[in-house]
Amino acid sequence: MALVKVWGKGQLTIPVTIRRELNLKEETPLTLVKVGNVILMTPKVLQVDTLAKKARKEMKKTGLTIDDVLADLNRQRDRYNKDRYGT
Repeated sequence: MALVKVWGKGQLTIPVTIRRELNLKEETPLTLVKVGNVILMTPKVLQVDTLAKKARKEMKKTGLTIDDVLADLNRQRDRYNKDRYGT
């Protein structure tokens, strides 16, 4: 575990041991995710971000709204439950 300080403009220094372990070089992009009171950092681009961008683009192109998607999700869930459990 490492303790770091947040400096001016929100900057922080990742200890060299961790940078070496994760092969973090200068200018390596990091993805930050807030989970409750925790900040997770990963040097990998999270697939959920990429998928969300693709979904937004496709929804815009086809004119779908989030309500349309959620309604279809509910229909698909109902169909799955009926097929799987007979209810």
